[in-house]
Amino acid sequence: MKYESIINMPHHVSYKRSRMSIYERSAQFAPFAALTGYSDLVCEVSRKVESKKIISEDKKEEINSKLKNIIDRDIEVIYFVKDKYKNGGMYIDKKGTVKKIDLYLRKIILYDKTEVPIDDIFELNYH
Repeated sequence: MKYESIINMPHHVSYKRSRMSIYERSAQFAPFAALTGYSDLVCEVSRKVESKKIISEDKKEEINSKLKNIIDRDIEVIYFVKDKYKNGGMYIDKKGTVKKIDLYLRKIILYDKTEVPIDDIFELNYH
């Protein structure tokens, strides 16, 4: 047989290196991601976005009339946020108290520092 000359030899123990722990030995056989970033890419592609809804002129007038007297009032607003990476975006439903309206930048600013673009408002209600 081929291994008869070494089968009964004692196991080698190194004097220069300490023995690996079980954790270190098991790490040698841990799986690795051969395609780095692939799972992130799959998640990004499967993420759903929706297109911005076009609102009627009557709805725009209704929103503009509500904007006239909402400072320091509690509001609930639904507005569109454009996606950074894909065409489309998502609608956010936000509740808060209005701090000010910036007509130059066309934004509603809430006390929690949320900025809501007036042109992206889909629904506006106050209490």
